[in-house]
Amino acid sequence: MIDKLEEFKHRFEEVGQLLVQPDTMQDMKKYSQLNKEYKDLQKVVSKYDEYSDILSNIENAKSIIRNEKDEEFREMAKMELDELQPQKEKIEEELKQLLIPKDPNDDKDAILEIRAGTGGDEAAIFAGDLFRMYQRFCERVGLKLTVLDLTEGSAGGYKEIVSTVSGENAYGTLKFESGVHRVQRVPQTETQGRVHTSAATVAVLPEMDEVDVEVDMNDIRKDTFCSSGPGGQSVNTTYSAVRLTHLPTGLVVSCQDQKSQIKNFDKALKVLRSRLYEIELARHNEEVGAQRRSMVGSGDRSDKIRTYNYPQSRVTDHRINYSQHNLPSVMDGEIDDFIEQLKLAESAEKMKEGSLD
Repeated sequence: MIDKLEEFKHRFEEVGQLLVQPDTMQDMKKYSQLNKEYKDLQKVVSKYDEYSDILSNIENAKSIIRNEKDEEFREMAKMELDELQPQKEKIEEELKQLLIPKDPNDDKDAILEIRAGTGGDEAAIFAGDLFRMYQRFCERVGLKLTVLDLTEGSAGGYKEIVSTVSGENAYGTLKFESGVHRVQRVPQTETQGRVHTSAATVAVLPEMDEVDVEVDMNDIRKDTFCSSGPGGQSVNTTYSAVRLTHLPTGLVVSCQDQKSQIKNFDKALKVLRSRLYEIELARHNEEVGAQRRSMVGSGDRSDKIRTYNYPQSRVTDHRINYSQHNLPSVMDGEIDDFIEQLKLAESAEKMKEGSLD
Protein backbone atom coordinates (compact mmCIF):
# COMPACT_ATOMS: atom_id res chain seq x y z
CA MET A 1 0.00 0.00 0.00
CA ILE A 2 2.88 2.38 0.78
CA ASP A 3 4.21 2.08 -2.79
CA LYS A 4 0.80 2.99 -4.20
CA LEU A 5 0.53 5.95 -1.82
CA GLU A 6 3.96 7.19 -2.92
CA GLU A 7 2.76 7.04 -6.53
CA PHE A 8 -0.26 9.15 -5.60
CA LYS A 9 1.97 11.69 -3.83
CA HIS A 10 4.31 11.92 -6.82
CA ARG A 11 1.37 12.45 -9.19
CA PHE A 12 -0.08 15.07 -6.80
CA GLU A 13 3.14 17.09 -6.96
CA GLU A 14 3.30 16.65 -10.74
CA VAL A 15 -0.28 17.89 -11.24
CA GLY A 16 0.42 20.84 -8.92
CA GLN A 17 3.27 21.90 -11.22
CA LEU A 18 1.18 21.41 -14.36
CA LEU A 19 -1.59 23.64 -13.00
CA VAL A 20 0.68 26.70 -12.89
CA GLN A 21 2.02 26.23 -16.42
CA PRO A 22 0.91 29.05 -18.81
CA ASP A 23 -0.31 26.63 -21.53
CA THR A 24 -2.48 24.82 -18.98
CA MET A 25 -4.07 28.03 -17.74
CA GLN A 26 -4.94 28.98 -21.32
CA ASP A 27 -6.78 25.71 -21.92
CA MET A 28 -9.79 25.87 -19.58
CA LYS A 29 -10.89 22.30 -20.29
CA LYS A 30 -7.44 20.90 -19.48
CA TYR A 31 -7.17 23.18 -16.43
CA SER A 32 -10.55 22.03 -15.12
CA GLN A 33 -9.62 18.33 -15.51
CA LEU A 34 -6.25 18.79 -13.78
CA ASN A 35 -7.79 20.88 -11.01
CA LYS A 36 -10.34 18.14 -10.31
CA GLU A 37 -7.58 15.50 -10.29
CA TYR A 38 -5.54 17.70 -7.91
CA LYS A 39 -8.43 17.95 -5.44
CA ASP A 40 -9.07 14.19 -5.58
CA LEU A 41 -5.38 13.42 -5.01
CA GLN A 42 -5.17 15.98 -2.22
CA LYS A 43 -7.60 13.92 -0.11
CA VAL A 44 -5.34 10.86 -0.40
CA VAL A 45 -2.06 12.74 0.11
CA SER A 46 -3.24 14.65 3.18
CA LYS A 47 -4.40 11.37 4.75
CA TYR A 48 -1.08 9.75 3.79
CA ASP A 49 0.85 12.59 5.47
CA GLU A 50 -1.22 12.05 8.61
CA TYR A 51 -0.46 8.32 8.40
CA SER A 52 3.28 8.99 7.97
CA ASP A 53 3.32 11.19 11.09
CA ILE A 54 1.66 8.44 13.13
CA LEU A 55 4.15 5.83 11.84
CA SER A 56 7.01 8.14 12.79
CA ASN A 57 5.58 8.71 16.28
CA ILE A 58 5.09 4.96 16.75
CA GLU A 59 8.71 4.31 15.79
CA ASN A 60 9.89 7.02 18.22
CA ALA A 61 7.81 5.54 21.05
CA LYS A 62 9.19 2.05 20.35
CA SER A 63 12.73 3.43 20.33
CA ILE A 64 12.21 5.03 23.75
CA ILE A 65 10.80 1.78 25.16
CA ARG A 66 13.83 -0.14 23.82
CA ASN A 67 16.59 2.29 24.80
CA GLU A 68 15.42 4.66 27.55
CA LYS A 69 16.67 3.89 31.07
CA ASP A 70 14.22 6.22 32.82
CA GLU A 71 11.17 4.12 33.78
CA GLU A 72 8.84 7.14 33.78
CA PHE A 73 9.80 8.01 30.19
CA ARG A 74 9.28 4.40 29.16
CA GLU A 75 5.80 4.33 30.74
CA MET A 76 4.85 7.55 28.94
CA ALA A 77 6.05 6.04 25.65
CA LYS A 78 3.97 2.89 26.28
CA MET A 79 0.87 5.01 26.93
CA GLU A 80 1.49 6.96 23.72
CA LEU A 81 1.95 3.72 21.78
CA ASP A 82 -1.37 2.42 23.11
CA GLU A 83 -3.07 5.58 21.79
CA LEU A 84 -1.28 5.59 18.44
CA GLN A 85 -1.96 1.97 17.46
CA PRO A 86 -5.78 2.35 17.12
CA GLN A 87 -5.25 5.63 15.22
CA LYS A 88 -2.91 3.83 12.82
CA GLU A 89 -5.46 1.07 12.17
CA LYS A 90 -8.27 3.60 11.64
CA ILE A 91 -6.28 5.62 9.10
CA GLU A 92 -5.20 2.44 7.30
CA GLU A 93 -8.86 1.57 6.73
CA GLU A 94 -9.58 5.11 5.52
CA LEU A 95 -6.64 4.93 3.12
CA LYS A 96 -7.81 1.58 1.75
CA GLN A 97 -11.19 3.16 1.01
CA LEU A 98 -9.54 6.14 -0.71
CA LEU A 99 -7.37 3.83 -2.83
CA ILE A 100 -10.29 1.82 -4.20
CA PRO A 101 -10.49 2.63 -7.93
CA LYS A 102 -13.21 5.22 -8.49
CA ASP A 103 -15.78 5.04 -11.26
CA PRO A 104 -14.71 7.88 -13.59
CA ASN A 105 -18.38 8.62 -14.29
CA ASP A 106 -19.32 9.23 -10.64
CA ASP A 107 -18.77 12.98 -10.89
CA LYS A 108 -20.91 13.36 -14.00
CA ASP A 109 -24.49 14.62 -14.07
CA ALA A 110 -27.08 11.87 -14.53
CA ILE A 111 -30.02 10.99 -16.74
CA LEU A 112 -32.87 9.53 -14.64
CA GLU A 113 -35.47 7.53 -16.58
CA ILE A 114 -38.51 5.95 -14.92
CA ARG A 115 -40.94 3.77 -16.88
CA ALA A 116 -44.08 1.93 -15.83
CA GLY A 117 -43.71 -1.85 -16.10
CA THR A 118 -46.13 -4.68 -15.40
CA GLY A 119 -49.31 -3.69 -13.61
CA GLY A 120 -51.21 -1.37 -15.95
CA ASP A 121 -52.50 1.86 -14.36
CA GLU A 122 -51.08 0.91 -10.97
CA ALA A 123 -47.58 0.62 -12.48
CA ALA A 124 -47.87 4.16 -13.88
CA ILE A 125 -49.05 5.45 -10.49
CA PHE A 126 -46.07 3.72 -8.83
CA ALA A 127 -43.71 5.25 -11.41
CA GLY A 128 -45.08 8.63 -10.30
CA ASP A 129 -44.46 7.72 -6.65
CA LEU A 130 -40.86 6.80 -7.47
CA PHE A 131 -40.35 10.07 -9.33
CA ARG A 132 -41.58 12.05 -6.31
CA MET A 133 -39.29 9.96 -4.08
CA TYR A 134 -36.24 10.90 -6.15
CA GLN A 135 -37.43 14.49 -6.50
CA ARG A 136 -37.60 14.90 -2.71
CA PHE A 137 -34.30 13.09 -2.21
CA CYS A 138 -32.59 15.45 -4.67
CA GLU A 139 -34.06 18.48 -2.89
CA ARG A 140 -32.71 17.20 0.44
CA VAL A 141 -29.15 16.53 -0.75
CA GLY A 142 -28.77 19.60 -2.98
CA LEU A 143 -29.08 18.00 -6.42
CA LYS A 144 -31.07 19.72 -9.16
CA LEU A 145 -33.67 17.58 -10.96
CA THR A 146 -35.07 18.86 -14.28
CA VAL A 147 -37.79 17.04 -16.26
CA LEU A 148 -36.99 16.69 -19.97
CA ASP A 149 -39.94 14.66 -21.22
CA LEU A 150 -42.91 12.76 -19.81
CA THR A 151 -45.95 10.71 -20.78
CA GLU A 152 -48.70 10.72 -18.17
CA GLY A 153 -50.65 7.62 -17.18
CA SER A 154 -54.40 7.53 -17.80
CA ALA A 155 -55.15 7.08 -14.07
CA GLY A 156 -52.27 9.25 -12.77
CA GLY A 157 -48.52 8.92 -12.50
CA TYR A 158 -46.37 8.42 -15.58
CA LYS A 159 -45.96 5.84 -18.28
CA GLU A 160 -42.51 7.36 -18.74
CA ILE A 161 -40.63 10.34 -17.32
CA VAL A 162 -37.09 11.38 -18.24
CA SER A 163 -35.08 13.89 -16.17
CA THR A 164 -31.58 15.21 -15.71
CA VAL A 165 -29.98 15.33 -12.26
CA SER A 166 -27.12 17.78 -11.86
CA GLY A 167 -24.84 18.58 -8.97
CA GLU A 168 -21.82 17.19 -7.12
CA ASN A 169 -21.41 13.43 -7.62
CA ALA A 170 -24.91 13.15 -9.13
CA TYR A 171 -24.35 9.90 -11.03
CA GLY A 172 -22.24 8.38 -8.24
CA THR A 173 -25.08 9.05 -5.78
CA LEU A 174 -27.93 7.61 -7.85
CA LYS A 175 -26.28 4.91 -10.01
CA PHE A 176 -27.33 2.01 -7.75
CA GLU A 177 -31.02 2.85 -8.32
CA SER A 178 -31.00 1.27 -11.81
CA GLY A 179 -33.20 -1.79 -12.11
CA VAL A 180 -36.74 -3.03 -11.54
CA HIS A 181 -38.58 -1.63 -8.50
CA ARG A 182 -41.61 -3.64 -7.34
CA VAL A 183 -44.55 -2.45 -5.26
CA GLN A 184 -46.94 -4.65 -3.27
CA ARG A 185 -50.10 -2.84 -2.20
CA VAL A 186 -53.85 -2.52 -2.75
CA PRO A 187 -54.19 -0.43 -5.95
CA GLN A 188 -56.51 2.58 -6.04
CA THR A 189 -58.43 0.77 -8.79
CA GLU A 190 -58.92 -2.41 -6.70
CA THR A 191 -62.47 -2.75 -5.32
CA GLN A 192 -62.04 -5.94 -3.28
CA GLY A 193 -59.00 -4.91 -1.24
CA ARG A 194 -56.58 -7.43 -2.74
CA VAL A 195 -52.83 -6.77 -2.70
CA HIS A 196 -51.31 -6.56 -6.19
CA THR A 197 -47.69 -6.58 -7.33
CA SER A 198 -46.70 -3.99 -9.93
CA ALA A 199 -43.35 -2.77 -11.19
CA ALA A 200 -41.52 0.21 -12.64
CA THR A 201 -38.11 0.34 -14.26
CA VAL A 202 -35.50 2.91 -13.23
CA ALA A 203 -32.44 3.65 -15.37
CA VAL A 204 -29.69 6.01 -14.19
CA LEU A 205 -27.15 6.89 -16.87
CA PRO A 206 -24.08 9.15 -16.72
CA GLU A 207 -24.63 12.24 -18.87
CA MET A 208 -22.15 11.95 -21.71
CA ASP A 209 -20.42 14.81 -23.51
CA GLU A 210 -19.32 14.91 -27.11
CA VAL A 211 -15.78 13.86 -26.16
CA ASP A 212 -17.13 10.80 -24.30
CA VAL A 213 -19.43 9.39 -27.00
CA GLU A 214 -19.06 10.41 -30.62
CA VAL A 215 -22.33 10.53 -32.58
CA ASP A 216 -22.48 10.83 -36.36
CA MET A 217 -25.08 13.52 -37.05
CA ASN A 218 -25.84 11.84 -40.38
CA ASP A 219 -27.28 8.94 -38.35
CA ILE A 220 -29.82 11.19 -36.61
CA ARG A 221 -33.26 12.27 -37.83
CA LYS A 222 -34.57 15.41 -36.14
CA ASP A 223 -38.29 16.14 -35.84
CA THR A 224 -39.87 19.16 -34.16
CA PHE A 225 -43.30 19.47 -32.61
CA CYS A 226 -45.31 21.70 -30.29
CA SER A 227 -44.67 21.37 -26.57
CA SER A 228 -47.46 19.97 -24.44
CA GLY A 229 -48.37 20.27 -20.78
CA PRO A 230 -48.00 23.19 -18.37
CA GLY A 231 -45.70 25.98 -19.48
CA GLY A 232 -45.47 29.49 -20.86
CA GLN A 233 -46.69 31.10 -24.05
CA SER A 234 -44.67 28.81 -26.30
CA VAL A 235 -46.63 25.69 -25.28
CA ASN A 236 -48.71 24.38 -28.20
CA THR A 237 -47.81 27.44 -30.29
CA THR A 238 -44.21 26.99 -31.47
CA TYR A 239 -42.27 23.97 -32.70
CA SER A 240 -39.75 24.13 -29.86
CA ALA A 241 -39.96 20.49 -28.76
CA VAL A 242 -37.43 18.14 -30.36
CA ARG A 243 -37.50 14.43 -31.14
CA LEU A 244 -34.29 12.71 -32.22
CA THR A 245 -34.20 9.25 -33.82
CA HIS A 246 -30.89 7.39 -34.00
CA LEU A 247 -31.36 5.46 -37.24
CA PRO A 248 -28.78 2.64 -36.69
CA THR A 249 -30.29 1.63 -33.31
CA GLY A 250 -33.84 2.97 -33.53
CA LEU A 251 -33.41 4.89 -30.25
CA VAL A 252 -35.84 7.80 -29.89
CA VAL A 253 -35.29 10.74 -27.51
CA SER A 254 -37.64 13.69 -26.95
CA CYS A 255 -37.12 16.93 -25.03
CA GLN A 256 -39.63 19.75 -24.54
CA ASP A 257 -38.77 21.40 -21.23
CA GLN A 258 -37.14 24.47 -22.81
CA LYS A 259 -38.79 27.20 -24.92
CA SER A 260 -35.75 27.19 -27.20
CA GLN A 261 -35.56 24.50 -29.90
CA ILE A 262 -31.75 24.71 -29.80
CA LYS A 263 -31.63 24.05 -26.05
CA ASN A 264 -34.06 21.15 -26.38
CA PHE A 265 -31.91 19.73 -29.17
CA ASP A 266 -28.75 19.94 -27.05
CA LYS A 267 -30.43 18.24 -24.09
CA ALA A 268 -31.94 15.50 -26.25
CA LEU A 269 -28.53 14.87 -27.81
CA LYS A 270 -26.97 14.40 -24.36
CA VAL A 271 -29.65 11.85 -23.45
CA LEU A 272 -29.06 10.05 -26.75
CA ARG A 273 -25.31 9.89 -26.09
CA SER A 274 -25.99 8.46 -22.62
CA ARG A 275 -28.28 5.75 -23.99
CA LEU A 276 -25.73 4.80 -26.66
CA TYR A 277 -23.11 4.60 -23.93
CA GLU A 278 -25.40 2.28 -21.96
CA ILE A 279 -25.70 -0.04 -24.98
CA GLU A 280 -21.92 -0.18 -25.35
CA LEU A 281 -21.49 -0.78 -21.62
CA ALA A 282 -24.00 -3.67 -21.68
CA ARG A 283 -22.11 -5.20 -24.61
CA HIS A 284 -18.84 -4.85 -22.70
CA ASN A 285 -20.35 -6.49 -19.60
CA GLU A 286 -21.46 -9.44 -21.70
CA GLU A 287 -17.93 -9.83 -23.02
CA VAL A 288 -16.42 -9.56 -19.54
CA GLY A 289 -18.62 -12.38 -18.29
CA ALA A 290 -21.19 -12.76 -15.54
CA GLN A 291 -18.67 -13.95 -12.96
CA ARG A 292 -16.87 -10.60 -12.95
CA ARG A 293 -19.89 -8.31 -12.86
CA SER A 294 -20.56 -6.35 -9.72
CA MET A 295 -23.56 -7.57 -7.76
CA VAL A 296 -24.51 -4.06 -6.61
CA GLY A 297 -23.34 -2.01 -9.56
CA SER A 298 -24.39 -3.78 -12.74
CA GLY A 299 -27.13 -1.25 -13.45
CA ASP A 300 -29.04 -3.77 -15.53
CA ARG A 301 -32.58 -2.57 -16.21
CA SER A 302 -33.92 -6.14 -15.91
CA ASP A 303 -32.54 -6.77 -12.40
CA LYS A 304 -35.24 -6.85 -9.69
CA ILE A 305 -33.50 -4.74 -7.09
CA ARG A 306 -36.05 -3.47 -4.55
CA THR A 307 -39.54 -4.23 -3.22
CA TYR A 308 -41.83 -1.70 -1.53
CA ASN A 309 -44.33 -3.63 0.61
CA TYR A 310 -47.12 -1.31 1.80
CA PRO A 311 -49.07 -3.74 4.07
CA GLN A 312 -45.91 -4.37 6.14
CA SER A 313 -44.41 -0.86 5.64
CA ARG A 314 -41.22 -2.64 4.52
CA VAL A 315 -38.68 -1.73 1.85
CA THR A 316 -36.17 -4.45 0.89
CA ASP A 317 -33.13 -4.18 -1.34
CA HIS A 318 -32.58 -7.69 -2.67
CA ARG A 319 -28.95 -7.14 -3.79
CA ILE A 320 -27.69 -6.72 -0.24
CA ASN A 321 -30.63 -8.30 1.65
CA TYR A 322 -31.21 -5.03 3.51
CA SER A 323 -34.66 -3.99 4.79
CA GLN A 324 -36.20 -1.02 6.53
CA HIS A 325 -39.67 -0.79 8.07
CA ASN A 326 -40.23 2.91 7.41
CA LEU A 327 -41.85 2.90 3.96
CA PRO A 328 -43.55 6.35 4.28
CA SER A 329 -40.19 8.00 5.03
CA VAL A 330 -38.51 6.17 2.14
CA MET A 331 -41.23 7.26 -0.29
CA ASP A 332 -40.70 10.80 1.01
CA GLY A 333 -37.14 10.69 -0.27
CA GLU A 334 -35.20 9.25 2.68
CA ILE A 335 -33.24 6.66 0.70
CA ASP A 336 -29.85 7.69 2.11
CA ASP A 337 -29.36 4.47 4.11
CA PHE A 338 -29.95 2.28 1.07
CA ILE A 339 -27.47 4.30 -1.00
CA GLU A 340 -24.88 4.20 1.80
CA GLN A 341 -25.27 0.44 2.31
CA LEU A 342 -24.90 -0.17 -1.44
CA LYS A 343 -21.76 1.98 -1.57
CA LEU A 344 -20.28 0.01 1.33
CA ALA A 345 -21.17 -3.27 -0.38
CA GLU A 346 -19.48 -2.13 -3.59
CA SER A 347 -16.35 -1.06 -1.67
CA ALA A 348 -16.20 -4.41 0.14
CA GLU A 349 -16.66 -6.22 -3.16
CA LYS A 350 -13.80 -4.32 -4.80
CA MET A 351 -11.50 -4.91 -1.84
CA LYS A 352 -12.36 -8.63 -1.90
CA GLU A 353 -11.48 -8.76 -5.57
CA GLY A 354 -8.02 -7.53 -4.67
CA SER A 355 -8.25 -4.09 -6.25
CA LEU A 356 -5.52 -2.86 -3.90
CA ASP A 357 -2.97 -5.53 -4.69
